[in-house]
Amino acid sequence: MSFDDLEPQKKKPALKSLEELSIDALHEYIAEMESEIERVREAIKGKEAARQGAEAFFKK
Repeated sequence: MSFDDLEPQKKKPALKSLEELSIDALHEYIAEMESEIERVREAIKGKEAARQGAEAFFKK
């Protein structure tokens, strides 16, 4: 069992209809998604650091 198995399983959000959005709204949507991607990458880095710390602790 890994730590990932303990994470709650979530349903994927419904995709936004892009046909209804203007070009400006699409650019805003891209910016929001890029910001969210960066936030997720930072969370991954934190979790990886925590995992490495735990692995180093228990290998001693």
